[in-house]
Amino acid sequence: MIDDYSGLQKAAILLITLGPEKASAIFQHLKEDEIESLTLEIANTRSVSPQDKESVLDEYYQVCLAQQYIAEGGIGYAKELLEKALGSEKAQGVISKLTASLQVRPFEFVRKTEPAQLLNFIQDEHPQTIAMILSYLSSSQAAMILGALPPEKQADVARRIAQMDRTSPDVIKEVERVLERKLSSLVNQDYTIVGGIDSIVNILNSVDRATEKRIMESLEVDEPELAEEIRKKMFVFEDILLLDDRSIQRVLRDVENADLELALKSSTEELQNVIFRNLSKRLAAMIKEDMDFMGPVRMKDVEEAQQKIVAVIRKLEDSGDIVISRGGGDDIVV
Repeated sequence: MIDDYSGLQKAAILLITLGPEKASAIFQHLKEDEIESLTLEIANTRSVSPQDKESVLDEYYQVCLAQQYIAEGGIGYAKELLEKALGSEKAQGVISKLTASLQVRPFEFVRKTEPAQLLNFIQDEHPQTIAMILSYLSSSQAAMILGALPPEKQADVARRIAQMDRTSPDVIKEVERVLERKLSSLVNQDYTIVGGIDSIVNILNSVDRATEKRIMESLEVDEPELAEEIRKKMFVFEDILLLDDRSIQRVLRDVENADLELALKSSTEELQNVIFRNLSKRLAAMIKEDMDFMGPVRMKDVEEAQQKIVAVIRKLEDSGDIVISRGGGDDIVV
């Protein structure tokens, strides 16, 4: 009976059943300690009956199906469909296994709401509540709502997202209870990491330039260190691929050749090709030759050179010399 097996044993049987190719693909998405535990369990699994393999596969399929249903329409929707397919008792068992072993993302029902409707629903809430909700939305959804908030609220909410670290499950449950009851019982009981610098950077990279500038200017006054930390992550060197050729050529005019050679040392072949394509053939050949003779370099020096080029890009964007394509009103008209 597979009910006597532990979760680790079932996972090992599943990977054995799927075969080495599929198992290795799954391993790529696991943590190191999980891989070690599974590898040891697989090594200690001497034989598995065809019936056990079939049962584990069937249970895995049912749990995946339940998770898909929850994502599509919530726990009630999942339970209804599973009851029709499996019967009431078995459906309840699958849901129980799912909620015990898999984390259902808080505010999942909110992610399915139109941003305009959600804005009307939350715009009068406390900035901390708005920040928590936006942290669980996709960057594009959060950007639309943040950009539509009153200007005096935008920077406050952005600051709270950036400074958010761990939120108590009790607080999440209370906010969810007000917004929607159906997922309140499924929130993971461990503290949930939300928000943070990366979260607000993703959001600000998606809002229109005017909103981003207004928020950053306000943060620079109220929270200068936080603003600097956010600004460093707003545009990374690899994002040069987002620029059109004309903008890249404009940037390269203000970049020192020595910085460009260092910055390209650890970049992808795709990025190097884009840069060389926008240089004269003579200059591109010279930089390639210098890079070949450069030899090993410190990663710190490479990152500093890349940051110098990013600073040039941000300066040119601020002056209006180039445009970085982003959401919400920065569409280019030719």
